[in-house]
Amino acid sequence: MTSQTSTEYEKYYVPDSSKMAVCATIGLMLSIFGAASIMNDMTFGDPQESTSSWTIFLCGLFFFMGTLFAWFRITIKENLAGMNSAQLKKSYVLGMFWFIFSEVMFFFAFFGALFYVRTLAGPWLAGEGEGGRMNGLLWEGFQYSWPMALTPQESVGGAASQLIANNGSFTSAEKTMAFAEATAWYAWLPLWNTLILLSSSFTVHIAHMGILDGNKKKFNLWLGLTVLLGIVFVFVQIYEYYEAYAHFGLTLNSGIYGSTFFMLTGFHGFHVFMGMTMLLIMWLRSTRGGHFTADDHFGFEAASWYWHFVDVVWVFLFLFVYIL
Repeated sequence: MTSQTSTEYEKYYVPDSSKMAVCATIGLMLSIFGAASIMNDMTFGDPQESTSSWTIFLCGLFFFMGTLFAWFRITIKENLAGMNSAQLKKSYVLGMFWFIFSEVMFFFAFFGALFYVRTLAGPWLAGEGEGGRMNGLLWEGFQYSWPMALTPQESVGGAASQLIANNGSFTSAEKTMAFAEATAWYAWLPLWNTLILLSSSFTVHIAHMGILDGNKKKFNLWLGLTVLLGIVFVFVQIYEYYEAYAHFGLTLNSGIYGSTFFMLTGFHGFHVFMGMTMLLIMWLRSTRGGHFTADDHFGFEAASWYWHFVDVVWVFLFLFVYIL
């Protein structure tokens, strides 16, 4: 009988019981509730009445972020102390895989909503198909096109003229963010953000190659450049939102086009900010703490996987929200 190697009996480190998961859940639920309340206030709330929506959202968000900071700090210390076995590191890989998969399903739901609106609900509102027989009577004169230049509500003379219950007043945008309405290709912000994000995917790949080769200088340089590109992307999107609100009249109250546009691009922008923050932390760990080697750099690797995922989602956003 052949002898067994010691690695087959490697001890599996089991962390102490922790309340971090419960705290993270509480923070996440509070932030989601607060964000939903903010959007509800924007549509149906009284502008003169103050609410606690922003307070709930910010408290939940900071509590969630603080929990993650403390949780990851403990995890990093355990890894540096050599407590993580090879099997535990495999569980980290699986955990990141399922996390990204959950994010895929998250965006799949929003893309599904966009598909439903554009392919089914929109034509029904204009009286087309089996589902549009009654809607053609309720919103007489409404002609469907995407992006919607005219909401069904406005086609009948506004909220007061609706034959059904009024659920708020909606005003179509004067101009959309579609490429067809851009004044010039070089002034179209989504194009520049696409180039920025695709470039950042390339730079983070070079950084990955650098750490695999044990070249920390190359790794720090290209990872820092990736973080910089992520920051630029976020600021360009903020300016795009300012342009939409201030100059195009495109808001969350601009009917279904405004809602789907800001929900999809807004959640993606939040994910870009999260990914950029993760990569920034990895850069600080490497430059300040001397962390990561060619054989031990899963923290960066997981963040880079997430960044590539964010890039892929943007490609689909760019096609289905801005182009098609």
